[in-house]
Amino acid sequence: MTTRVSIEHLERLYRDTDDPWNFRSSAYERRRFRATARALPRSRYRAVLEIGCGNGALARHIARRCDRYLGLDAMEKPLATARAALPQARFRQTLLPAPLPRGRFDLILLSEILYFLDPAALGDLARQIDRNHPRADVLCGTWLGPSGNPLQGRQALALYCHASARRFTCLRRGPGYRLDLARGLRR
Repeated sequence: MTTRVSIEHLERLYRDTDDPWNFRSSAYERRRFRATARALPRSRYRAVLEIGCGNGALARHIARRCDRYLGLDAMEKPLATARAALPQARFRQTLLPAPLPRGRFDLILLSEILYFLDPAALGDLARQIDRNHPRADVLCGTWLGPSGNPLQGRQALALYCHASARRFTCLRRGPGYRLDLARGLRR
C-alpha cells in the first residue's frame, strides 16, 4: 500500500537546513522556476495559492505577478524563511490532506508536491481544487527523477490528473521536470 510521506521524514529533511533541495543555489532550480513563471498563461493574477511552497523560492518568481499570494507548507522552518524573504506575501503551515483555504484564487501552483501525497490525498486535493476554485488555472510542476518517496513524479501526476475534472496539457518538458497546465473550469 502506498502511503504519503510522513511528518517525521519531512522533519529529517529540514533538521539542518531550510533548503534541503538547494533551491537558492541550484542552476536546475533557477531554470525550473523561470520556466514555471514563463509558463503562466496570464501576466497578472489577483490571488495565487501555492501548495508546498517550501522556503518561498518559487514564490519569489511568482509573487510579484499577483495582488495576493498565499503559500502553504507542512514545515514551519522553511515558512519562516519565506516570510522573511517575502513580507508582502502570506504563508501558512498546513499538512495535507487538509481543507484548503477558501478564497477566490485564480492560480494554484502544485510545484513538486504531488509525490509527497498518497493516492487518497491526491484525489482529495483534486476534488477540493475543482470544487472550491473552479475558475483557477492549475499549474503542476513535476520532478521526473527518483523522488525517494513512495510515489514517483509521473505516477503522482497521473493520479492527480485522473482525479481532477480538468484537462491538463503538458506545456514544457525540461531536463528532469515537466510543467502541466489546466485552465479554469467553466460553469
